[in-house]
Amino acid sequence: MIKPGDTILGMKLDHGGHLTHGSTVNFSGKIYNAISYGVNAETELIDYEEIERLANENMPKIIVAGASSYPRFIDYKRISNIAKSIDAYFLVDMAHVAGLVAAEIHPSPVPYADAVTGTTTKTLAGARGGFILCKKEIAKKINSAVFPGTQGSMHLHIMGAKAYTFKKAMTEEYKSIMKQVAINAKTLAKELDRLGFRIVTGGTDNHIVMVDLRPKNITGKTLDEALESVGITVNKNMIPNDTENPMVTSGVRIGTTAMTIKGAKEKEMIEIANFINQVAENIGNEKLLENIKGEVKTLANRFQLYPESL
Repeated sequence: MIKPGDTILGMKLDHGGHLTHGSTVNFSGKIYNAISYGVNAETELIDYEEIERLANENMPKIIVAGASSYPRFIDYKRISNIAKSIDAYFLVDMAHVAGLVAAEIHPSPVPYADAVTGTTTKTLAGARGGFILCKKEIAKKINSAVFPGTQGSMHLHIMGAKAYTFKKAMTEEYKSIMKQVAINAKTLAKELDRLGFRIVTGGTDNHIVMVDLRPKNITGKTLDEALESVGITVNKNMIPNDTENPMVTSGVRIGTTAMTIKGAKEKEMIEIANFINQVAENIGNEKLLENIKGEVKTLANRFQLYPESL
């Protein structure tokens, strides 16, 4: 869609964006002249006025929306209008929320974007891979960029798995699961807030809960590793205006998709929040952490990955 050296406008990595949206350590920040927008300091919601200002000042060829750690809906229509006003392409990366979009839990960017990218993993919960949706006018350019531009051959087994993934995403069962994913995320956020954690943006509209750990006086790295030791997987993550470096961080990112697919509901989210709090408040207490590990295993075993014998 554009050439090396052209200007792109994407979301800051530490405000919820993705490496590929212009980070200096990624190809997107090395090949292109990357400008970044962020969130409002008070609300922690995307600063659409900043997007418009930066767009007019820098005249990017592409504006990128989408995130890897932003828990709220994105106003695709508003960003699309900004892109149109400066004759720029509008690209949406919906990798994390693609399943929620398919289930109509999250607004769809398709009516507003020139191109939409996504993965078939994450909330789509399918085969490893990705997909691109685009307007007819740029389809030839994108096809050529995929082959021969970056890809040598197709993997037919992955194509088949993706087809199954998309078919499953059309079912009422799948939509019901995605609805529960969002409910579980809200429940988890509310309970963690009650337990004294600070929830970035004050809540969530999708499957992601962003947690500020500063009220607990611990870092993301510390909690990430402690939770891993008891069998709970989260990841350390930068939060807006983080004072820690990316290898330490002041927050963690938690997703509710995997446990929801296995059958967990609100009751289990409350249990998990309490496990997280117990670990956060007892870092270094090996005996207590060992006890929590047993409780976590008991909870996990209530939701077998393969409930039917193979």
